[in-house]
Amino acid sequence: MRRLTWRAARLLETRDETPTARTLVFELPGWPGHLPGQHVDVRLTAEDGYSTQRSYSIASPSAGERIELTVERVPDGEVSPYLTEVLEPGDEVEMRGPVGGWFVWRAGASAPVVLVAGGSGIVPLMSMIRARRADGGGPPFRLIYSTRDPGRRFYAEELDRADPGLDVSYVYTREAPGGSARPAGRITADDLAAGGWPADRRPDCYVCGPTGFVEHAAELLIGLGHDPGRVKTERFGPTGG
Repeated sequence: MRRLTWRAARLLETRDETPTARTLVFELPGWPGHLPGQHVDVRLTAEDGYSTQRSYSIASPSAGERIELTVERVPDGEVSPYLTEVLEPGDEVEMRGPVGGWFVWRAGASAPVVLVAGGSGIVPLMSMIRARRADGGGPPFRLIYSTRDPGRRFYAEELDRADPGLDVSYVYTREAPGGSARPAGRITADDLAAGGWPADRRPDCYVCGPTGFVEHAAELLIGLGHDPGRVKTERFGPTGG
């Protein structure tokens, strides 16, 4: 097994996604590349030697020595406020990765894909979407993206652009936009049936988000007849940010 080493990552640029989330573009000399769905560990070290680290999903496809992370600021967190509010282009942090080999999508796969995102769980799924596009196509993707309200959507402009082979539907849990046919509420089996692929197409399903959301969505997919072996999940919970 290849041993992961810490590397100096230099911030190149930033983009705000929502009022509380920011995309960070880093340069990592010697980066070996990654698969869509993998993540990295980020370590911060203070002048007094105290260090702390968190794991963040990669949002970009593999592209040389650059990677993108989209970080949601956690109130009173140790790492996310620094990354989203303090770190500036030219600054460095330490990174280790890529990490993970099960919750990944590989170019060349032929099965259609269902992506189910809860909140910032869209990040690794966006890496899959971008990798498919960079590969020049591939199997059709369908994304069901659950978020509190329209203002909390990550990658809103990119997902709103026409993308052959990608269908996107939204589930708003707290506040739906005016004129929406679906009232705000928790994701349901009807949402997954309408926005995803039927089970008889034998799609690969990827579900990412908070633990409660992931467990609920995975149960709904299996209840709709999807093969449990094709339902891959990645969950996150409170970590202190």
